[in-house]
Amino acid sequence: MEMENARDTKGKFAKARAKEDALFGSTGVADSSFRLLKLVSVLIIFVLGVVLGLISGSHVDRYFDFQFRGKSVYFNPFQFGPANDESIEVNCGRDELKSMDSFTGLQNLNHGLTDDQLFWRATLVPEKEEFPFSRMPKVAFMFLTRGPIPLLPLWERFFAGQDADKYSIFVHAPPGFELSVSESSVFYRRQIPSKSVAWGSVSLVDGEKRLLANALLDYSNERFVLLSESCIPIYDFPTVHKYLVESAHSFVESFDDPSRYGRGRYSRWMKPDIKLSEWRKGSQWFEMQRTLAVKIVADTKYYSIFSKYCKPSCYPDEHYIPTYIRKFYGSLNSNRTITYVDWSLIAPHPATFSAVNITEGFMNSLRNNGTACRYNFGETPICHLFARKFDPSALEPLLNISSQVMGF
Repeated sequence: MEMENARDTKGKFAKARAKEDALFGSTGVADSSFRLLKLVSVLIIFVLGVVLGLISGSHVDRYFDFQFRGKSVYFNPFQFGPANDESIEVNCGRDELKSMDSFTGLQNLNHGLTDDQLFWRATLVPEKEEFPFSRMPKVAFMFLTRGPIPLLPLWERFFAGQDADKYSIFVHAPPGFELSVSESSVFYRRQIPSKSVAWGSVSLVDGEKRLLANALLDYSNERFVLLSESCIPIYDFPTVHKYLVESAHSFVESFDDPSRYGRGRYSRWMKPDIKLSEWRKGSQWFEMQRTLAVKIVADTKYYSIFSKYCKPSCYPDEHYIPTYIRKFYGSLNSNRTITYVDWSLIAPHPATFSAVNITEGFMNSLRNNGTACRYNFGETPICHLFARKFDPSALEPLLNISSQVMGF
């Protein structure tokens, strides 16, 4: 009897275990199937998301491409923020930004950049020396004026018939002043955005740097000459262009003046960055090569020192560039000016030449006075290419003798 009870008990346990195995076995299979289905669903959703993202991105690109097509700009419109909270006009198409034309010349000078933006953009220097486009070295004629250019007809004659790929013109006039010339003039639309400048202040240096920076935007400009409204050329354009482009040196006057007009303007607060032995004086009317122009525009440290310590009666325009170049780049400089000025009078300003002074003999004396000047490790009888200061009354007699004496 007991054996039969034991067998019945074992049978019940066996049946219960079989039911349990059957139950749990089917549940495990169901779980595995559910997990597999869930994984496949996630993968499908992920793939669909990627495909939708790519499609959306292509639509956005086409949208922006459509929005900016057909316009032109010398600068990348996204490179800077808007100047004075105003939008910078976009003037060129996307395809044009990719072309080399945007680096070989700047047609529209009304770019709307702040000085900081302009100076930063102008001092970008390519590492590769070879130019990937046809480049004719240009001379940048930079006019720092107080308003009109009364001798402009003489300059028009100087540039008449010359290859426009060999020169560029930039005019810095007082804010609000517009140079009134015809559309056929080489001075048409050549004014740069300007600010007020005052004689004897660092604002004159600001004007010079502003001119240099705008001229540097054209990668073909190789030489940079600063002129005033009272300056004239005393040689023809081919002579001037050849003289400057073939020169191994810049023409920045820089000398040690031991008098109160030189060393007497030095401030001991400039030490140790600028020592008295490094202090130099020179003519404001410089000419320089591209390498030095970039350095002058890029300099912040020494400009700040002059701005802080070279106050009125110091005249930063006569000391900043001569001192900076003498301190760092003396080997690149001829240490003389190519703009004739008569300082024989004891006065704050040089002599002014009016109509009564203009004769063939006088002009020939400016062109060649019998002395020789250093040029490319040799000598040349041509010491000056330009002269100042000429009164507006001198225009007519200058036009009368320019072809016979100056060759244009």
